[in-house]
Amino acid sequence: MFKGDRCEFGIIDVIDKNKDYCEYEPEKYDCVYVNCDIVLDWCEEGLKQMKTYIGGGFEKSFYGLDVNGVSLIPPESLHVFEKVVESDPRTKEDQSLKELLEKIKKAKEENKYMICYGV
Repeated sequence: MFKGDRCEFGIIDVIDKNKDYCEYEPEKYDCVYVNCDIVLDWCEEGLKQMKTYIGGGFEKSFYGLDVNGVSLIPPESLHVFEKVVESDPRTKEDQSLKELLEKIKKAKEENKYMICYGV
């Protein structure tokens, strides 16, 4: 199912609050891949303030990312996510982080949810 060394982030074009997003579909959401160690660093710090939904649906609200499952990141939380990625010095060098930052900005501009498949 998930790739053990990376987390995957994509944009959900049309959100369906009744859908279960647990099915692994990284191509559908045009996911970018980020090393899980980097994401775990973020979870220890700034992402603890980012409201999300875990478990592939909207029943369980959470703060941070479920690095062992699926997280849905609502548009109102994207500013926190963007700030954490921008402030990481590795973003200047790492191509996957640059791609993630662009994806966050696009989702923010279009007021769309993001999905994260954890490790």
